[in-house]
Amino acid sequence: MRDYWNLVVDVWQHGFLGIDISSIVLAAAILLAAVVVRRLFSHFVLHQLRFWTRRSRSRLDDMAIEALEPPIRFIPFVIAFYLITLMVGGDAETAHVLAQINRSLIILVIFWVLFQLVSPVATILDGTAHLFTKAMIQWIVKAGRLLFVALGAATILEVWGIEVGPILAGLGLFGVAVALGAQDLFKNLISGMFIIAERRFVDGDWIKVDGVVEGMVESIGFRTTRVRQFDKAPVFVPNSKLADDAVINFSQMTYRRISWIVRVEYRTTVDQLKTICDGIRTFLENDDDFVKPPEAALFVRVDSFNHSSIDIMIYCFTRSIVWGEWLESKERLACTIKETVEGAGAAFALPSRSLYVERLPEGAEAFLPPSA
Repeated sequence: MRDYWNLVVDVWQHGFLGIDISSIVLAAAILLAAVVVRRLFSHFVLHQLRFWTRRSRSRLDDMAIEALEPPIRFIPFVIAFYLITLMVGGDAETAHVLAQINRSLIILVIFWVLFQLVSPVATILDGTAHLFTKAMIQWIVKAGRLLFVALGAATILEVWGIEVGPILAGLGLFGVAVALGAQDLFKNLISGMFIIAERRFVDGDWIKVDGVVEGMVESIGFRTTRVRQFDKAPVFVPNSKLADDAVINFSQMTYRRISWIVRVEYRTTVDQLKTICDGIRTFLENDDDFVKPPEAALFVRVDSFNHSSIDIMIYCFTRSIVWGEWLESKERLACTIKETVEGAGAAFALPSRSLYVERLPEGAEAFLPPSA
């Protein structure tokens, strides 16, 4: 039993990688304590930061504090791992590896903080709508975050003695080879930059590209733009399609047009035509939902003599470009037209065709109405 006890003591002292089991158990307890105090620690730090920024009227500091919550909650694990390395010790090689891990964790927290602060800092650009659109700001945020991720990864690699320069050179050669086969990718990327720079459309705009897509823009990505069709199906359109083709942006309309042809019967008199035109024009001029000249054109005129009708052209614009409000205005105009035409004693013309038969072929049987 003495030999067995000595074996147990030897296993306990050497444990795993020369670290005794008591140190491993204590390390596990420290990590568990870090998990327990993580929320309390972050709450205390955030509470103190909010106390310092409470006098400020700007929302920037409040957004920054909210963005810093994830890295702050990770700090107890970093401190716990540092305490574990002090307690564990071990040989020189193990101590060196643990020290490198500590440096890597500190670098991770620093660049994580910078990564999280990109979005709040970018809100400063919200007040410069004449220079930066919302999509452009989103691209700046993505580029800034990507930059900090790359710098953080490069810094950690340097800590572990890995030279970044040769890796970048190798990636450059690899990138040339990839670029030859990824021309469409770079074309879409450049097209997306032109779309944002030219402000063809922004998030929330209603656009139409003939033969491609029609719907509401949800986001402009690096390679594709997500457009939500009116049937609620998302369409991911390559940016090159939106940069090379003609894009109709309905959301940038100043007013929305109504262009109709109202057809009345040929038996309508001149006085009735004038009454109809005057009544419709009076409605359009007195209704605030419709634009008055000289802001926009407004016409209610007898246009032409059609095959089976006299055509009256109605050409006007609504102030609202919202589809639902435009439909409501158009409906009221349609009801007014019907009331005006019927009130003048006229009637709408239906498409008709008259056939005149001079004589029937011999032997043909004619079916005539009883009155004939």
